[in-house]
Amino acid sequence: MELINRDKLVRRMESLGVSQRELARAAGWKSHSYMRRLITGDASTLNTDPALRIAHYLHLDVDDIFVTRVDSQRAQSEPVGVHRRRKTAA
Repeated sequence: MELINRDKLVRRMESLGVSQRELARAAGWKSHSYMRRLITGDASTLNTDPALRIAHYLHLDVDDIFVTRVDSQRAQSEPVGVHRRRKTAA
């Protein structure tokens, strides 16, 4: 997932009195350093589960602050529902 609304995230944290450490714990992280990087703009992507936990903890819809990020190169090379057969050694 990609953080698309950093300002809304920060404003919501401030309005609820939630610290970076507290939100990092809610996301399932042991350290708050990645949360700090998200807030400062040094990082913008994270896995789906932490993004969902963050949105839930802040009482927001996940779509309010995150967007699903798709690897466009992979999406173009492998259409959905198509499985490649693997060659097996005889």
